[in-house]
Amino acid sequence: MEEMEEELKCPVCGSFYREPIILPCFHNICQACARNILVQTPESESPQSRRASGSGVSDYDYLDLDKMSLYSEADSGYGSYGGFASAPTTPCQKSPNGVRVFPPAMPPPATHLSPALAPVPRNSCITCPQCHRSLILDDRGLRGFPKNRVLEGVIDRYQQSKAAALKCQLCEKAPKEATVMCEQCDVFYCDPCRLRCHPPRGPLAKHRLVPPAQGRVSRRLSPRKVSTCTDHELENHSMYCVQCKMPVCYQCLEEGKHSSHEVKALGAMWKLHKSQLSQALNRLSDRAKEAKEFLVQLRNMVQQIQENSVEFEACLVAQCDALIDALNRRKAQLLGRVNKEREHKLKVVRDQISHCTVKLRQTTGLMEYCLEVIKENDPSGFLQISDALIRRVHLTEDQWGKGTLTPRMTTDFDLSLDNSPLLQSIHQLDFVQMKIPATPILQLEECCTHNNSATLSWKQPPLSTVPAEGYILELDDGNGGQFREVYVGKETMCTVDGLHFNSTYNARIKAFNKTGVSQYSKTLVLQTSEVAWFAFDPGSAHSDIIFSNDNLTVTCSSYDDRVVLGKTGFSKGIHYWEFTVDRYDNHPDPAFGVARIDVMKDVMLGKDDKAWAMYVDNNRSWFMHNNSHTNRTEGGITKGATIGVLLDLNRKTLTFFINDAQQGPIAFENVEGLFFPAVSLNRNVQVTLHTGLPVPDCYSSRASIA
Repeated sequence: MEEMEEELKCPVCGSFYREPIILPCFHNICQACARNILVQTPESESPQSRRASGSGVSDYDYLDLDKMSLYSEADSGYGSYGGFASAPTTPCQKSPNGVRVFPPAMPPPATHLSPALAPVPRNSCITCPQCHRSLILDDRGLRGFPKNRVLEGVIDRYQQSKAAALKCQLCEKAPKEATVMCEQCDVFYCDPCRLRCHPPRGPLAKHRLVPPAQGRVSRRLSPRKVSTCTDHELENHSMYCVQCKMPVCYQCLEEGKHSSHEVKALGAMWKLHKSQLSQALNRLSDRAKEAKEFLVQLRNMVQQIQENSVEFEACLVAQCDALIDALNRRKAQLLGRVNKEREHKLKVVRDQISHCTVKLRQTTGLMEYCLEVIKENDPSGFLQISDALIRRVHLTEDQWGKGTLTPRMTTDFDLSLDNSPLLQSIHQLDFVQMKIPATPILQLEECCTHNNSATLSWKQPPLSTVPAEGYILELDDGNGGQFREVYVGKETMCTVDGLHFNSTYNARIKAFNKTGVSQYSKTLVLQTSEVAWFAFDPGSAHSDIIFSNDNLTVTCSSYDDRVVLGKTGFSKGIHYWEFTVDRYDNHPDPAFGVARIDVMKDVMLGKDDKAWAMYVDNNRSWFMHNNSHTNRTEGGITKGATIGVLLDLNRKTLTFFINDAQQGPIAFENVEGLFFPAVSLNRNVQVTLHTGLPVPDCYSSRASIA
C-alpha cells in the first residue's frame, strides 16, 4: 500500500488530494490548488467571445500553444502570455513535487463563500500541472469539472489503514484509544467520553454501540452519495456517452447535447470498463511477477560475479606465483584488470537493479491504486477515471516489454591466461579472450513435433561475443538411450524426420569453432504423435497414378497395376489406416498393404520381396509377398467397401480388415524395419485414404488378453 501513496498526492501541493476534481486531460488536482493556479485571460480569448464569433466548439477551449506559453522546462520561473500586452506576467511558485504553480493574476475578492463555491475571475484559464495542457474555463468555473469521489474513497481507506489505532473523537487534548463506535452518531468514543457524552439512557439507549474495528468496516461499506450531473445538479447520472467519454443524465440527452453520439447504459459501461481494467491489471501483474523474478536473477548475478571473480583471481595468482619474481611485477597489473572488469560488471548489474526496482515500485503503486479503484461501487466516479487508468496500465505494460527484463551483462569473465611464453617474453604477458563459443539456447517457442518429425531451433546467447562456426544437434533413441548426432552445420534450425511415433525424445545442441566445443544446452523433451496423419506421396508414385482430394484419393490412367506409397514410414508402434473404395468397375483386384521405399512401382503390390499385401476381388482375397500367394479367404469388395490395414510393429505382425471384420488370419509375422503404407490399382478402381484412426476394438481386446 505504501507504494501507492504517490498516486494519492496532488502534484501542486504535494499532500493527499482534498476535494479532487478531474481535468479534461483526466489528471486530478485539489479544488483549492486549482483555484491557486488559475490565470486570467484576455477578453478576446474568452469562451463567450469565441462562441459569439462562431469559433467555439466545446465548453472547454484549449489555448493555442503557439500563442501562449504557461510552462516551459527552460524558462526562468515566470509564466506569461505571448502577444497580449494586457496580460501581466506572474512569478511561478514551486510545489513540493517540483511542479511550477501559477498564482492568480489578481487576488480574489474577499468572500464568505467556501472555496468550492466562491466565484472565479472572469475569463480564467488553468494549466494542468502534469501534462501542461491549458484550457479556458466557461461560466461554471471550477464547478464544471467533475469531482473524483473514487479517489477520495481510496484516500480515506488508505489513511484509515495507516492509522495504528482508532482514536476517540471527543477527547480535547491527547485523544485516547477508542473503545466503541456509535452507528447512529457515527462517532468513536473512549470509555470516559462515552460515559460523559453518550450515557445509556433516554433516546441514546436505543443507539447501537459496536467495536471500533467493526465501525470502521461499516463506514467503508456505507453507500456513497449518488453522483449528480455537473450541468443539472438535481439529475443523477444514468447514461454514458461513448464519444465524450463521460457520464450524462437524461436531461442532457433531452437537450440534444449528445444527439449524434453513441450513448450506453451507465451500469453496462461500468462493468465493461471494470472488466477492461481488470484484464489489463492481470497482464501487468504478470509483468510485475516477471520483474520480481528478474530482480532475483540480477541479485544472483551479483553473487555469481563475486564468486567467479574470486575463483578467477585464485587461478591467476597461482599462475603468476609459478613464474617467480619476474611475474610479480606483471601480476599486479593483471589483477587490476580483473578488478576493473568485475567493478564494471557489478556497476552495470547494480545500475540495472536500481532502475528495475524503481520501475517495479512505480508499477506496484499503480497496480495497488487501480485495485483500490476497482473496489469502488460508484459507476460514475469510476468511469470518469477508468480510461486514463487503462491507458496508464497499457503504457506501463509496454515499458516492461521493451527488453527491460534482459540482463545487460554476463556473469562470465571472458578472459584466459596464456602462460606458454618463455621467461624472456614475460613483459608481454596479457589476457587473451576465451575463444570457445557460448552455449546455444534452444528457442522453445519455435520447437515442435509433427507426426514422427521434430523441428528444433536455437540461437547464440544475446551477450555472446565469440562467434560459432557451426552447431551439433543430438537426439537419443526415444527410449532413454545414448545420444547420437543428427545434424552438424551452420544453420540454426533443423527438422529431423523418421522418428518413432508415440515416443519421447531428448534433444540437445552445442556450438563449435576452431578453438573447441561449447557446453551442451539444456535438454529439450519432445513427444511425437500417438497416431499418424499422412497422405499419398506423389514424389515416389508411378507416373500413371492420378491424385485428388489433397493427395488422399488416387486412381490410375492405365489398365496395368501401379503402386503408390504413403508419405510416412513406420518402424515402431501400432498403426492403423483404412481405404474406402470410391469406384469399382469390371471386378479388378487391387492390393493393399505395406512396402519398402524401393518397392517396384509398375507391378501388383506383393510381386517382389519389398512388399507385403492383400489383393482382393469381388469374391475372395489372398495374401501375397515375393509373388507367393497364401490364405485364400472368401469375401470380397464392392463400391463403398472399407479395407483396413493394421501394422503392429510391437508384435511384428500385419493384419487386414474388410468392412470392420478381420479378413483371414494374421497375414504376416516377423515383419520388422521401416514400412510405408502402399496400394496398387488400375484405372477401374479409385480409393480414398483415411488416417489417424484408433486400433479396432476387436484387435485391442485380443492383444490385452494375449
